[in-house]
Amino acid sequence: MNLTELSTAAPPPHLYPGAVMTEQTAARPTPLTSAERWTLAATVLGSSLAFLDGSVVNVALASLQADLNATAAGVQWVVNAYALLLAALTLTGGALGDAYGRKKIYGIGVVIFSLASLACGLAPNLPSLIAARTLQGIGAALLVPGSLAMIGAVFDPARRGRGVGLWSAASSVVTLLGPVIGGLLVDAGSWRWVFFINLPLAVMVLWLLRRVPETQTPGARPDWLGSVSITAGLGGLAYALTRAGASGWDALTWISLGVSAVGFVSFLWHEAHTEKPMLPLTLFLNPVFAGTNLLTFLLYGALGAVGLYLPLYLIGSLGYSATAAGASLLPLSLLLAGLSGWFGGLADKHGPRLFLTAGPILAGVGFALLGFGRNWSGGGYWTAILPGALVLGLGMSLTVAPLSSAVMGSAGRELSGVTSGVNNAVSRAAGLLAVAALGLLLVSSYRSALTTRLEVAGASAETRQSAVQQASRLTDLKLPDSAAPSTRRAVNAAFGDAFRNVTFSAGALSVLGGAAGFFFLAGRRRMARPSE
Repeated sequence: MNLTELSTAAPPPHLYPGAVMTEQTAARPTPLTSAERWTLAATVLGSSLAFLDGSVVNVALASLQADLNATAAGVQWVVNAYALLLAALTLTGGALGDAYGRKKIYGIGVVIFSLASLACGLAPNLPSLIAARTLQGIGAALLVPGSLAMIGAVFDPARRGRGVGLWSAASSVVTLLGPVIGGLLVDAGSWRWVFFINLPLAVMVLWLLRRVPETQTPGARPDWLGSVSITAGLGGLAYALTRAGASGWDALTWISLGVSAVGFVSFLWHEAHTEKPMLPLTLFLNPVFAGTNLLTFLLYGALGAVGLYLPLYLIGSLGYSATAAGASLLPLSLLLAGLSGWFGGLADKHGPRLFLTAGPILAGVGFALLGFGRNWSGGGYWTAILPGALVLGLGMSLTVAPLSSAVMGSAGRELSGVTSGVNNAVSRAAGLLAVAALGLLLVSSYRSALTTRLEVAGASAETRQSAVQQASRLTDLKLPDSAAPSTRRAVNAAFGDAFRNVTFSAGALSVLGGAAGFFFLAGRRRMARPSE
């Protein structure tokens, strides 16, 4: 793998913590040089900014929604504004680092991210917060691909695997603790502290970067037209799906779909004709590459949507604190951290097909259990949430490391960085679109469930009509002070019904991902590793 390829081979550890390892990790360790130690410290702490932000914001959404009077569309865009720019510009960020200096672009990304975090924490209203989150996404797109790129460029080849392993292990700790830290900050202070915590971390990263050597690749250049067109395609589609949930399929929704279509067509045409595409379309002629990316899109789309709406369900419907909601999926993260590497080794020995079939299917069962558990337990954690979290964690543990190896080995060593970078972008785009699409399902299901539940609870016609009109506010419905306790319980139960539809749909997507793993990897007993 050359240095250019490493700039895009930066799989986010929230997707597969502890799984980014190579055979060199097992070699006899040799002392790291001073430059390698400084680089490792700067990349671990810097990438933690983006990864921590991605995991802690979800547990702050319920508090944020109430404080800023946000609707479902507003909540989605707090997440999607960040995800859109990160998904669309990750490959461009890696190319900028290659062309102009990885340390320089990484540092610029940290500065942009920290200033945007300050703006997020100080945001007086929802539009200001969404604008600041957009800027945060740009900063993250500059710093995220630089982490492994700098390790690959600075570390001696004999110690590179060790550096990647240490980076991955540290990222796993961030993944494990992030939601809990976010919940504590929300409960102890305000949702704004979720963003303010980034400022001291950014200062430390910039101080560490002073001792990191600069590296770059002569002749590299970013694909600006490709970046703009894919941003228009993803953004237009996400906006159309989000708006449809709040305002229906009006003219602006259809215009957004048209912008999205033009963006995607322009992107495909440009990538087919440019000399150095960010996404070589011929890769999709490879069934393993196409299948693993389809699996990624389906599985991580499901995970992204459930990861967003589960905290809202726990806090707004079941009455959990933000800390408890953040800790609710800790068993999932522990299973990922503890079992990913082991299953990855088994997949290297026996081939990935079994793991990439059984893992997503098992994860789909876990998604369904998260929505169905309330039916037999009344909302208690040990019977409503924990079984789903454990089954989902086991399914993801079966999947993540074999998927990483299959993706990077799908097109051979010379394209391993490109394939990994594309898969990274696909996973982020999947979450972006699934949040919008399943959000549309959530709101429409919620309206229907409110009508039924409130009628059974004996709520007045006026209360029923008011609640249904406010469905886009999700768990932040404003009921009359005179409303009976049974009315509030009916509202909470209605949101549980809607959330169950989301988890069942996520489960179906995940099972389809398992089918993709089964059919596209047929006959592939063992995938080549990136180093082969």
